[in-house]
Amino acid sequence: MIVIRTPGGLSLRLRPRALAVGATCTLLTLAVGVLAVGHGDYPMSPADVLRTLTGGGSAAEEFIVTQLRLPRLVTALAVGAALGLAGAVFQALVRNPLGSPDVLGFTQGAATGALVVVVVGGSSTALAGSAAIGGILTGLLIYLVAWRRGVHGYRLVLVGIGMSAILTGVNGYLLTRAPLMEAARAMLWLTGSLDGRGWSDAAPLLAALAVTWPVLLACGPALRMTELGDDAASGLGVPVPRLRMLLLAAAVLLVSLSAAAAGPVSFVALTAPHLARRLTRAPGTNLLPAAIIGALIIVVADQVALRAFPSQLPVGVVTGVLGGGYLVWLLATERRAGRL
Repeated sequence: MIVIRTPGGLSLRLRPRALAVGATCTLLTLAVGVLAVGHGDYPMSPADVLRTLTGGGSAAEEFIVTQLRLPRLVTALAVGAALGLAGAVFQALVRNPLGSPDVLGFTQGAATGALVVVVVGGSSTALAGSAAIGGILTGLLIYLVAWRRGVHGYRLVLVGIGMSAILTGVNGYLLTRAPLMEAARAMLWLTGSLDGRGWSDAAPLLAALAVTWPVLLACGPALRMTELGDDAASGLGVPVPRLRMLLLAAAVLLVSLSAAAAGPVSFVALTAPHLARRLTRAPGTNLLPAAIIGALIIVVADQVALRAFPSQLPVGVVTGVLGGGYLVWLLATERRAGRL
């Protein structure tokens, strides 16, 4: 561990392995992103993509890169980073390695908000906004139901699982009430897709990341203390109820806006924090590595969905298959280790 002390008395602890993992994953993400921008009906080499991004491309290349392909990549990066951050926060708050928005009902709440718009025949813009509102309202409802002199991890998990079951049934009912064509569009959205994403889809999520990312990183040390237990953290001076409310609000906002941007992409919020901990071998929440790995997962999964199959698949199909396989492997590993 490397400790850097500032003139103001603050200290910054850096772990070489975590830095190496973060740098490697960042470079891999950028490399896959450049290849993704160059892939399409009008193929471009990585050199052409980089030249166009620096302002040296032709008018046609600039249009293709900046207006058609780059928005999809930026949306994928933002969604992956947001889900990785939110997943790490949820797992720390509930003190459970299986804690994620997919399990706790927040993703289903965003889907309910979107399906309401589908049933009444709203536009795509209204669908995205309604998904964000649905996720936020679900988070507020779960928090209120779970509140009892504070919100504890096990109670939040139980209420979230119950809310997830209720909203899954509601979503099934809404699909049966939607017109056939609208139901098909809703099913594509519910799978999680990056097709046709533009700058307007990425902008709200990017703004939310710009606001919540510094807050979450600043709360990282206090969040790590809460893993010792509420009493121990309070004894160390951590305002546990206010901290939990702030972190939960930030995570719910990120999940809701991610669903609004690309649909409820499954398992990224679950797997990214696990991979971050296993790769960095560092204690704590590993917020920054989880965000970087989440972005890498989405970008790679999108390229697999585009290139590995005869017909293009939604990115949520690939993340669901990979994430489900990882979850099965994780459960088997935990069982062999005697922790389940």
